Amino acid sequence: MPPMSGHFRQHAWRNAALRIAGSALILALLFHFVPFAEVWRALRRLPPLLWLAVLAGYFCVHLAGINKYKLMLNGAGAGLNFAQAARCYFAGLFSTLFLPSVAGGDVVKAGLALRLGRSKAGVLLGSLLDRTLDVIALITLATLGVLLVPGALRPSDRHGFLLVLVSLVGLGLLAALAVALLPARRFSFRMRRRMVRLRDAGRSMVRRPRRMLAALGLAFVTQLGFLTLTTVIAAACGLHLPYRAWLFAWPLAKISAFLPISQAGIGVREAALAALLVPFGAAGGVVVGVGLAWETIVIAAGLIAGLISFLIGRLPAGQARPLETGVVERLGTRPS
Repeated sequence: MPPMSGHFRQHAWRNAALRIAGSALILALLFHFVPFAEVWRALRRLPPLLWLAVLAGYFCVHLAGINKYKLMLNGAGAGLNFAQAARCYFAGLFSTLFLPSVAGGDVVKAGLALRLGRSKAGVLLGSLLDRTLDVIALITLATLGVLLVPGALRPSDRHGFLLVLVSLVGLGLLAALAVALLPARRFSFRMRRRMVRLRDAGRSMVRRPRRMLAALGLAFVTQLGFLTLTTVIAAACGLHLPYRAWLFAWPLAKISAFLPISQAGIGVREAALAALLVPFGAAGGVVVGVGLAWETIVIAAGLIAGLISFLIGRLPAGQARPLETGVVERLGTRPS
């Protein structure tokens, strides 16, 4: 086993080095095409007190995210209290800084929730739905942005975006249909038992439509909150654009950060944001400066979130609760 763990450790370090190199390469290309002096000038315009206010607002928005996460997991039967949900959520926020793409933190968040929750199926299904609602909110906001800026985008760009959107929806429906029609007998008994638990967790969610609607509303509140905070930073840095332009560009730039080619999406977000906002008359260097200023907020918040998650884990409310015998039997496991 030691050689195996050493191999995985080496593999992890190599992947981390590649992701950091990817971010460095993208940033180097950005600074090649946009004047660094313009980027630095935009960054220097941001007052420190405003930066601290945006950081505080960033955590306030994440409170809505924690409630959404708790709603989704508990709706599927995970049984987390607020402290446990916050511990998992902040652990994921911290881990995003060190794992590939934004989705890397979701793995850590789900892994910790599996240790704390009463139902593994509930944790897995709830985590998947939680991230799905975020993506739905981002795509909806981007679509709204496209509809609100018809004069600022060329018809070909507008039609191309809508075509991509329809294609993604179609692929999602086809994937859901394929899963529904796949015969269960092709899987092992153990896998079928897990699928039954996921099905039960899904039925638990369907029986609570108001919970799903509330979580979707919180997803929109969260994404709009982050978007608005970005516009506050942009205005301080000298970038003044209509809000509808941000509605179009910001969600798409965030979705691009899911690509596992950089460290925590650094570089990818800035490049995507610049490419999407320049057609609206924005200066590329200022856009990159705004993106880097936002990255400092994300990094600082991630580090603080790691400390908060650690401190919550030291409290009784943030620790795993012993399962009752009846619950253990329903999960199909034996108490240790």
